[in-house]
Amino acid sequence: MLAGRAPPGAVDCCRRLLATALAAGLRPLLCGLPPCWATARRAAGQWPSPGLRVPEAAETEQLVQQTGVPFRRFIACPQLARTVQRCLQDGASPGPQPVVLECAPGPGILTRTLLNAGVRVVALESNSAFLPNLQSLENSLDGQLKVIYGDFFRLDPLVTGTVKPPAMCSDKLFETMGVAAVPWRADVPVKVFGILPQKKERNTLWRLLFALYECSSIYRYGRVELNIFISEKEYKVLTAKPGEMRAYQALTVLWQVGCEIQLLHMEPWSSFVTNLKNGGLAVPKSMWLPNDHLCLVRLTPQQNLFAGGLKPTNSATFIFMVKQCLAKPRSRLSDRLNSWSLDNGGKLLRELEIPRNAEMRNLYPEDYRRLFEALQNSSMFTETWFHDEVLEGIKNINL
Repeated sequence: MLAGRAPPGAVDCCRRLLATALAAGLRPLLCGLPPCWATARRAAGQWPSPGLRVPEAAETEQLVQQTGVPFRRFIACPQLARTVQRCLQDGASPGPQPVVLECAPGPGILTRTLLNAGVRVVALESNSAFLPNLQSLENSLDGQLKVIYGDFFRLDPLVTGTVKPPAMCSDKLFETMGVAAVPWRADVPVKVFGILPQKKERNTLWRLLFALYECSSIYRYGRVELNIFISEKEYKVLTAKPGEMRAYQALTVLWQVGCEIQLLHMEPWSSFVTNLKNGGLAVPKSMWLPNDHLCLVRLTPQQNLFAGGLKPTNSATFIFMVKQCLAKPRSRLSDRLNSWSLDNGGKLLRELEIPRNAEMRNLYPEDYRRLFEALQNSSMFTETWFHDEVLEGIKNINL
């Protein structure tokens, strides 16, 4: 036999063995990997990188301005997308990772970046102009991406009858995602990413807050984690401290009681692309608070939110109480208790170790929670007109 020449039939034999191995799903063995490598990574929420191309900012900007959608802001810079991707994955606990629900992905710059990092993504897009590109990407992958036509910021609308897309119900969304409800104290079931709509930013924060305290909408499925870009001025409100004029509000107290608030990243407005034809940034003005950046903020619901006297069933009363107290932040708590016809207000404040002359703006968020739970346990409180006012106020509450 000549050196370097295969024996008769050896080539055909090798070909048959190779075809058999591939048919049996043993492709990873050819790379020196165990047979279950890909399956194990998918089960853990970690997918192999598909190596997708991420378009440059100029290309994305041109695409966005051709869509003609209502005013929106998009991530166009690949570097910013990588920063967001790292923020979403930093601090992840060992074990299976939750799916990332990306709201309004638009041109899909962050979508591709997350996919390349091995993240499983559900893209919820409300504009049909962006759907073909996203759906084509979905079809090219093996289950790592799911595209849904819908609008996260129009979930569970208060309407009767059929809900018309892109509005949708949260139960339908989670069913489509394949995510089941988990107990409140369990791990985070879903991570949500989005840029809050500029014109509805404050209203959206209130809607999410009510859903959180009532365990309704997305929070029926557990402690859903929000990772959202909000204006710097709203971030200053959410993280304000007692005594900070104009910034310390009812929204401050309620979000700080309900969630752990973490600043992940600050980015100048100029780093984002809008769909305005003139390429304008449309930065909202702020007279009293700084507003030079969009802030990526993580809002993780507290595990012990409902461990005491605060429950989803009485949370509307708590929200109304905080709003009523901070409507006049300079007023004294003792005066407010007297307005509720609570004769033993002084005794209650002593038990809570709150000074009798304390002003509303100087109480810490936890003080409001302790006050509410003490009032819930007060027999005098249940006999006052406050409950009737709450019930009427909840029906007509002004967000």
